[in-house]
Amino acid sequence: MAAEKHMGDQAKKQGKLTIFASYFSGAGKSCAMLKAAQEAKAAGVDVVIGLSPSEQWPETEALAAGFEHVPCSTTQPNGQSDDDMSLDACLKRRPQLILIDELSHRNADNSRHRKRYQDIEELLKAGVDVYTTLDIQHIESIQDSVFSILKTPILERIPDHVFDRAAQVEFIDVEPERLQQRLLQQKKGALLSSCSLSQLSALREVGLRRCADRAALYTRVNHSQTGYRTHEHILVCLSSAPSNEKIIRTAARMAGAFRCGFTALFVETKEFQWITQADKERLQANIHLAQQLGASVETVYGDDVAYQISEFSRLSGVTKIVLGRSGMPRPWLRKASLTERLIELTPELDIHIIPDNGLNKHFSAKHWEIMHMPSISILDLLKSALILVLATVIGFLFYNWGLTEANIITLYILGVMLVSVSTKSSICSFIASIVSVLTFNFFFTEPRFSLHAYDSGYPVTFLVMFLASLITGSLASKLKSHAKRSAQVAWRTKLLFETDQNLQKAGNQEEIISVTARQLLKIFQRDIVAYRVQQEELMGPEVFLLDQTTPTDSYTTQKEQEVARWVLTNNKRAGAGTETLSDACCTYLSVRTGKQVYGVVGIAASDKPLDSFETSILFSVLGECALALENQKNLEEKEAAAVLAKNEQLRANLLRSISHDLRTPLTSISGNANNLLSNGNLFDTKTKEQMYTDIYDDAMWLINLVENLLSVSRLEEGRMNLHVSTELMDEIVAEALRHINRKSVEYHLNVQSSEEYLLVQVDAKLIIQVIINIVDNAIKYTPPGTEIDIGWRKQGNLVYVSVSDNGPGIPDQAKPHIFDMFYSVSNQIADSRRSMGLGLALCKSIINAHGGEITVTDQLPHGSIFTFSVPAGEVELHE
Repeated sequence: MAAEKHMGDQAKKQGKLTIFASYFSGAGKSCAMLKAAQEAKAAGVDVVIGLSPSEQWPETEALAAGFEHVPCSTTQPNGQSDDDMSLDACLKRRPQLILIDELSHRNADNSRHRKRYQDIEELLKAGVDVYTTLDIQHIESIQDSVFSILKTPILERIPDHVFDRAAQVEFIDVEPERLQQRLLQQKKGALLSSCSLSQLSALREVGLRRCADRAALYTRVNHSQTGYRTHEHILVCLSSAPSNEKIIRTAARMAGAFRCGFTALFVETKEFQWITQADKERLQANIHLAQQLGASVETVYGDDVAYQISEFSRLSGVTKIVLGRSGMPRPWLRKASLTERLIELTPELDIHIIPDNGLNKHFSAKHWEIMHMPSISILDLLKSALILVLATVIGFLFYNWGLTEANIITLYILGVMLVSVSTKSSICSFIASIVSVLTFNFFFTEPRFSLHAYDSGYPVTFLVMFLASLITGSLASKLKSHAKRSAQVAWRTKLLFETDQNLQKAGNQEEIISVTARQLLKIFQRDIVAYRVQQEELMGPEVFLLDQTTPTDSYTTQKEQEVARWVLTNNKRAGAGTETLSDACCTYLSVRTGKQVYGVVGIAASDKPLDSFETSILFSVLGECALALENQKNLEEKEAAAVLAKNEQLRANLLRSISHDLRTPLTSISGNANNLLSNGNLFDTKTKEQMYTDIYDDAMWLINLVENLLSVSRLEEGRMNLHVSTELMDEIVAEALRHINRKSVEYHLNVQSSEEYLLVQVDAKLIIQVIINIVDNAIKYTPPGTEIDIGWRKQGNLVYVSVSDNGPGIPDQAKPHIFDMFYSVSNQIADSRRSMGLGLALCKSIINAHGGEITVTDQLPHGSIFTFSVPAGEVELHE
C-alpha cells in the first residue's frame, strides 16, 4: 500500500521522506527499501547508505553490497562500541538520497539528537531525500492497542506527525503464516517466540488501519479547499496518573480521525503543591506527550475542577471532552462525581470517559498521601496557639463583663478564621476548630475547668460551633488559595504588559533583544544568553547574569554556540531539558514568527528544568519579542522602500529634466559654433561677440548644472565630507561674486556687512556654491535693474547671511516647496529652460549639513529675502 501527502511549499524546499513500513520484523521492508534504492541509482540518483539494516538477512546483505556507505560513529562516552549513524558525516556528504534503517531507533547518549527520527528531520531540512524503515507498532498514538496485543510496552516510539507527514509510505504486507515460516527458515527463533500467530494477525490489522487513516488524511487534504480542519475541537484533561498517557493517546487518535483542534488542559488545584516529585515528573511527561501528539497545552487554576473545565470549554469552543474515570473520593457533602458535574455543567458537549483498572488504587493511595502529608510547620502551630490563647483571654473578659456564651463562641469562630488566613496548612484550621470547642467547654461551660457539661443542649452547641469553625476556616483557606493564584495570574499579566511596554520603547533589534533578555532575567531569576540574527547569521552571544560575579565562560563555549546555531538553522528548541543536545547548560529557543527567526535566547536550566507555568510565560515573552522584532523589520523595510521610491522618483525626474534641459543649451552652443565655423565671415564683429557670449553663458550654465548635480548626488549618498575651517565671510562672498554669470552686470549687486572681519566655521567651497545659487536664482527670477543686497550679521554662536531683492517676490503657495528637489516657480521673467529646481534644494542640503537653517521671507514692499545660518568662527591665539 502506498499513500502520498504533499506538504505545500515547505516540501518543495526540503527533502522527501519515504517510509517502508510493516507490522513486524522480517516482513521484507529492508529488502523493499534497498530495491527501490537500486532503481533510483539506476536512474542516475546519487544514493548512499547512512545506516545498514541491523537485522542481518542474506538477501539484504546482497542488495546493500553495491552502495556507498557513510562512515558510522562508533565511540560512546563509556568507551563501548556501538555502530550508529554519523549525522555530521551524512550532512557533509549530502547525497541526493540516503538510506537509514530503523526510524524509531534511540541514539547513543553522546549523539546530537536523542532519537533517530530527529536526525532524519535534520537531513530532510538540509534537502536530502531519505528512505527509512519502520515497524508500525512504534507509532505513539497506537501504543495502547499494541500493549493490549503484546502485553509488553514498546519503549522506542515516534510521534505521529513523522509518519503522517512523510511524502510516501509503502506498507510491506505479508500473511502472518508466511511470516512465521520465513522467521523459522532464517532461524530467527527469538523473534518467532515473541509473537504468536494471533498476535501477528492483530498487529497486521492495527498496521493496516493506521495506514488507512493516513490515506484518508491524504484524501481530505487533496480534495478540500479549506484544508482538514473542521468545527470540532477536542479537549483532553491532564493529570499525573499513570493512565493519563492512554487518555492522551485516545484523544489524539480522535483528533486525528476528526482532523480538528486538539487541546490538553491541566487544572491546578491547591493540592498540587503537596503532590510528590514523582507525580510532578509524571505530569511533565504527560504534558510533553500531549505536545508531541500535537496538542496545545493550557493551564487553569481553581479548586472546582469541573467548573474550570466547563468554563474553559465554553470559552474555547470545545465540542468533545476526553477524560479518565476519576478515582478521587468525592468531596464532603457533594454527591456528584467529576463526570456527573461535567455532564450537568456542559450538557451540550460530548464527554468520553476512558476506563482504567488501576485508577482507583493509584488515586486512593495518592489521596491518602495528600490528606496525611505532614505539612504543618512549627511556625504555623505557634501562630495557631497564639491566636487561640488570645481568643481565650478576650473570652475571659467577655465572661467577666457578663456577655453571653454566644458572644464567646463567635470569638472562637473568628479565631479559627484567622488561623486559616495566617497559616499555610489547611490542617491547622481543622485542629483549631477542635481545640476551640474543647477550650470553650473547659473554660466557659458549667462546670467550669472540666470537660463535662451539665446542660443537655451543650453537645448540639459544640457540634454547631465545630462545624461553623470548620466551614469558616475552610472558606478562608480557599479564599487565600484563590487570592494566591489570582496574584500569580495578575503577576504574569503585569509582566507581559511591562514587557510589551519596554519593547515598544526599544528602537532597534539590539535593544529589543536586550530588553527581552533582561525581562526574562527578572522573571525567572536565571542567567540568560541572547543571540541576535543578522542576514541569517548568528551574532556573538550577550550574557545577562543574575550574579555579576559569576563567570560567563560556561555560557559562551563553542559547544553552547553550536547549540544556538542549530536552533537558528532548524527553528526548534534544543539544549538542557530537550531531546536534542541535552547536555548543554541552557535551554535554547528561537525568537520567531512562523519560519522567520530573529534571534536565539538561552535560559539556564541544567540544574532545574522549567515547569509548565514557567514555560508558558517564556513562550509568551518570546512571542512578544518576536512580534516587536517583526514590526521593527517591517518598519525598516518600509523606510528602505520609501527611500528607494524617493530615489527612483528623483532619478526619473532628473533624467526627464536632463533630457529636456540639456538639449536646449547644447543645441544653442552647437548651432552658434557651426555658424561661426561655416559662415563666420558673413557676421559683423558685434554679432560675433554676441554669439561668443551666448556660447560662454550656455557653457557656464552647463558647468554650474553639473556641479550642482554632483553635489546633490554626493549629499544624498552621504559621500560628501565637510572640510570645515575658519574663514572670513567677506572673502567667501567676494569669491562667490566672481563666479556669478555675466548677466549680473544688468543688476545692482550690493554687499553690506555689520562687521568687517567676521569669521565663520564652514566648508568655504560649499558656502560659495550656496551664495552663487541664491544670487543666480535672484537674477533668474527678477527683471534687469533689480537691486540685490548681500549682507551678514552675527547673533550668538551663529552668523546669519541674507540675500534680498526687490523683484516680484515668491507666491505664498510656493514657499513651502521652494527648497524641494526639481521644484521651480512659474515666472514670465525666468527662462523655463534654465529651471531644473536643483539649486535651492542643494543649498538646503549644504546648510543642513553645517547644522544651520535656510528660510525665505517677503521683502517689503515687494521682493524676497533668503536667509541662512552657519556656525561662527573664533580667532585662535598661539603664544
